[in-house]
Amino acid sequence: MLAYSLKRLLLAVLVAVTVSVGSFALLRAAGDPAVAMAGHSATASDIEFIRETYGFNRPLPVQYADWLVKALQGDFGESLYFRMPVSRMLADKLPTTMTLGGLALAFALCVWLPLGIIAAIRPNSWIDRTALLISVTGQAMPTFWFALVLVVLFSITFPLLPPSGSGTWKHFVMPTVVLGYYATPAIMRLTRAGMLDVLASDYIRTARAKGLHPAVVLLKHALRNAVIPVVSLSAVQFGFMLGGSVVVETVFALHGTGQLAWESISRSDLPTVQAIVLVLSSFYVVLSLIADLLNAWLDPRIRVA
Repeated sequence: MLAYSLKRLLLAVLVAVTVSVGSFALLRAAGDPAVAMAGHSATASDIEFIRETYGFNRPLPVQYADWLVKALQGDFGESLYFRMPVSRMLADKLPTTMTLGGLALAFALCVWLPLGIIAAIRPNSWIDRTALLISVTGQAMPTFWFALVLVVLFSITFPLLPPSGSGTWKHFVMPTVVLGYYATPAIMRLTRAGMLDVLASDYIRTARAKGLHPAVVLLKHALRNAVIPVVSLSAVQFGFMLGGSVVVETVFALHGTGQLAWESISRSDLPTVQAIVLVLSSFYVVLSLIADLLNAWLDPRIRVA
């Protein structure tokens, strides 16, 4: 177990470093930050002055090392467009995105996890086929289109929910449904497949032969083993939700990191985009590591090893 944990921790660190290097290199390859800061009317001398002032004329490895050391200390530099510290903007915007991601994941698990279990209990029934249809629909439907449909239905046709903003809990209802439905296919289908595999195992037949109540067999013996892969998937989906919040927050005008990322990308605000990529990917890596360790604790084969 200790060797497995150390191996996963080392892998998580390598992934985080790779993401930071990749994001730094890609953003620098997207354009000269000095030109973006100077504007279209700047002269060559103005651009060169900005390069020297901010150190953009130094070698890229030196720039990356300097940025990484400051980022590890919580200093992501200053926004090129908003002219304020990036760390302060992230501190203001990140709670909204984390709240939306947590609510969306809770919605997905509370709705689609039971649906996957029911579909596995009644395979090839109308419930199973309906669940698979909902799953395929969620996989094929664009997130922004579903968001606009909900706005038309519940904000215009039936004015029950506000179409934009983040002032009250009502503002999070439609974004939560949209982002939670985004995770429907993976969670529901993996739960169904895991339950079908576990229910066909020998120890489940033995438990039934002992005369245990069906609810005990299902919840105590089958569900615990079937949800092990769902734990890792939930962490992965949460990371996808944080990335997918860019579209959802833009449609519903939620003031989170997703909308901040969109504004920064459209305005070539490289320090802000780079900080958002690093922070969200770090959350993703940490959650994946926690999920792997939790799986190792739940799975006796890994725990014994």
